[in-house]
Amino acid sequence: MEKYIINGGNPLMGEVTISGAKNAAVAIIPATILCDEPCRIENVPNISDVNLIARILQNLGAKVTRVNKHTLDIDPRPINTCAAIDDSVRGMRASYYLLGALIGRFNQAKVALPGGCNFGLRPIDQHLKGFAAMGAKCELIGGAIVEAKCEGKVQGAQIYMDTVSVGTTMNLMLAAVKAQGQTIIENAAREPHIVDLANFLNSMGANIRGAGTDVIKIRGVDYLHGITYSIIPDQIEAGTYMAAVAATRGRLLVKNVTPKHLDSITAKLEEIGVSVEEFDEAVLIDATGRDLRRCNIKTMPHPGFPTDCQPQFVAMLTTVSGTSIVTENVWDNRYQYIRELLLMGANISVEGRVAIVDGDSRLHGAPVKACDLRAGAALIIAGLVASGTTEISSIHYIERGYEEIIEKLQALGADIKKQYVPDEDVAVTA
Repeated sequence: MEKYIINGGNPLMGEVTISGAKNAAVAIIPATILCDEPCRIENVPNISDVNLIARILQNLGAKVTRVNKHTLDIDPRPINTCAAIDDSVRGMRASYYLLGALIGRFNQAKVALPGGCNFGLRPIDQHLKGFAAMGAKCELIGGAIVEAKCEGKVQGAQIYMDTVSVGTTMNLMLAAVKAQGQTIIENAAREPHIVDLANFLNSMGANIRGAGTDVIKIRGVDYLHGITYSIIPDQIEAGTYMAAVAATRGRLLVKNVTPKHLDSITAKLEEIGVSVEEFDEAVLIDATGRDLRRCNIKTMPHPGFPTDCQPQFVAMLTTVSGTSIVTENVWDNRYQYIRELLLMGANISVEGRVAIVDGDSRLHGAPVKACDLRAGAALIIAGLVASGTTEISSIHYIERGYEEIIEKLQALGADIKKQYVPDEDVAVTA
C-alpha cells in the first residue's frame, strides 16, 4: 500500500507541462486493432490506464513496443482473437472500446465488462443498441461478458443516441470505420478526444465527417494504413492544475495545452477573479493576492463544464468566500468524495445532484481515501491548501490518469511525497 503525504500551505508557482490526453489514448490505442499496418502513437501519457490497455492488446496478440516514455509502436496484424475476457480487461472502465474495435475488425467480439472508478453505473445499453443497428446480435453472458456477432460484415446504419454519451459515440465510430456502407450517429458527443479519435482514424484512411458536432457520418473503408500520430494534450489534467493554483493562490504557466479546449474551465476561473492569459499552446494562471469570489457550476457535455473537473473545482471553492452551488448533470454518484472533504473541515452539503459549498471553512489535514480518479485529484488540492498533514490512500485511482503528479507538484513548490506503507501496518490500523 502507498499513500500521498501532503503538508499544505505552499502556493504553486512556476511551469507545468501537460501530458497527452488519457481519454483520447485509451480509445486510440484500441483503435489500432483496426489498422492493417503498424502504427506509432506519440504523446502517450505514461499512466497505469495506458499501460493496462497496451498490455491487453499484447494479450490479444499485438506487438507493442515502448519506444520511449511517451511513444508506443503497435503492430496489430498478429491479433488473431476477438475475445478479451481476462482480468486485465475488467480492470479499466475504457476497456469497452475493445468491443467496437474488435467488431470493426472481426465482425464479432467477446469482451469482459469494465471496472475502474466507481462513481455510478456506466451502462452499455446505448453501445449495444448501436451495435444491434449495425447487424450485431449482442448477448450478456453471466452479467460479466458481452458477446456480439454479425452474420457477415458489419453494416452501416442510422443511429440516434437516446443520451449524449462519449463512450458510445467513440465505440460506434470504431465499429463503423470498416462497415459496409454509411453510418450516421445522431445526438453524438462532441468532446475533444472524440475529434482526436476521428483525426487518428482519418489519418489512416478512414472517412469520418462531423466529429465535434452532434451528427457524425462514417463511410466504411476496406483498408487502413499505418501512421505516426500525436495525441492531443489532456484538458482535464490542465484543468486540475488550474484549479490547484487557484486554490493555493499561486501563479502557473500551464504548457502543452490547446486553450480552446479549456474555454469552460477558463471562464469559471475568470468569473471567480483569477487572471487567465492565453497563448498559442499555453495558459498563464495568476491568483496571487486575489480575493476570489463564489460561483455556480453546472456540469454538461462538451462544450459545457466537464464533469471530470467538478471534484477539483469543489475542492477549490472551499477556499473561496461565500456559498457556491455545484450541480452534477452527468453522473448520478459523483459526490462520494465529499465525505472525505468533510473530514478535512469542509462545509459542504449534498442534495441529490446539487452540492452547496461554504467557502468560509478552514481545511485541516486528515487521513482520507481516494474513491475515484478525479476525487483523488480533489483531495490533493484540498491537501495543498489545508493546514497540517494530509494522508491520501488508494492512490492507485489517481495514478490511473495523472502522469508523475508527485514530481510535477514538487517542482511547483508543493510539499508532497509518496510513502510506502507495509501490509502489516495496514492490517493493524484497519
